[in-house]
Amino acid sequence: MAQFSHPDFGGMSQWSSGMTMVGDMFNDSLRAKLNAIAGELSAHLREQPAEQRPEDTAVSYRSAGPRHTGSWWPQEFGPPSSVGSQNDMRYAVFPEKRRLIINDHGQTKIYDTGDHQISGVSQGQSAESTLTFVSQHGVVRVSDLERADAR
Repeated sequence: MAQFSHPDFGGMSQWSSGMTMVGDMFNDSLRAKLNAIAGELSAHLREQPAEQRPEDTAVSYRSAGPRHTGSWWPQEFGPPSSVGSQNDMRYAVFPEKRRLIINDHGQTKIYDTGDHQISGVSQGQSAESTLTFVSQHGVVRVSDLERADAR
């Protein structure tokens, strides 16, 4: 998943597997060009994961996440691979623990991500503010994941 602003793509643009938007909304050839480029990059990153070097152990093509100090998720999960928030909803992904933690209006829920390698997120702007994620298996809806804190 990528979101950026670049004049070659008509300004603000967004790409995720199955959805492409460019600043020049009705330019189908530009949208196809972005879809092809981003699709190739995404496939390359899946096939050739970034190698960690000693000098950049906290950085890869995925977000390294913030340090744990003052974090809202339980300390036993350690640092997340990625975090995000919008309005009154926030999330943190912990691939080593196979967990996704979502805090929605102050209520925290923990989900088992199974074998999903989460690489992107999208938040709906409806009244429900739904989250969906992208993994190597495609789109992952939170409702498709098993609760890990309800056992």
